[in-house]
Amino acid sequence: MASEPALELRGVSVSYGGLQALRDVSMVVPEGAAVALLGANGAGKSTALRAISGVIRAERGRILAGGQRIERRPAYRIARMGVVHVPEGRGIFPSLTVRENLLMASSALSGAVDPVEEGTALFPVLGNRLTQVSGSLSGGEQQMLALARALMARPKLLMVDEISMGLAPLIVGQLFDTLRERVAAGISLLIVEQYVEAALGMADYGYVMDKGVIVDVGEPADLRRRGLIGAYLGGAA
Repeated sequence: MASEPALELRGVSVSYGGLQALRDVSMVVPEGAAVALLGANGAGKSTALRAISGVIRAERGRILAGGQRIERRPAYRIARMGVVHVPEGRGIFPSLTVRENLLMASSALSGAVDPVEEGTALFPVLGNRLTQVSGSLSGGEQQMLALARALMARPKLLMVDEISMGLAPLIVGQLFDTLRERVAAGISLLIVEQYVEAALGMADYGYVMDKGVIVDVGEPADLRRRGLIGAYLGGAA
């Protein structure tokens, strides 16, 4: 018997102040797969991730995680189901130290696991910053901390929104290597990313969104061949 998808959206619509941000969006993230959600700024990608994680409420449609409907559940319950969201703009507590940020993730770990030890094993540079206030870290170090916290939550589905924004290529490469390793280990991934080729390079499937609507879907090679990515991203692909 085939397993349920890690994530499925069926006809999801979201509005802000009378303006429709998502219209009848349907998409699937198969279990253990990496899916890239692509589109220009303002296309609705971040809105889709926020609706999935429960930060905002879908007005119509169904959102299922592992076959269970989640579109009416509060965000903390969705996270406890293994749907973990690293939002655009760093997912950390900037006024806390690196150590305190890592300790905040301890509720997701068994008692035998040290969150500081695990977080610094994921990104060793954090071990040299444990007493530093997180908001004073470099952009790359903040993203490493955000990703470490997310991974320690033991996600079944990890959603990452523009993790590379404003970072040096070397740091981006390290973050993407970590994501690849986790997908290879069985985590499902939904990634929104400005570096289109990097995202497609790790993705099994891609969706292209424009003005809140899915306009193309397929395997990376098919998307490249049809040429719609560049059309909707202004030639960024």
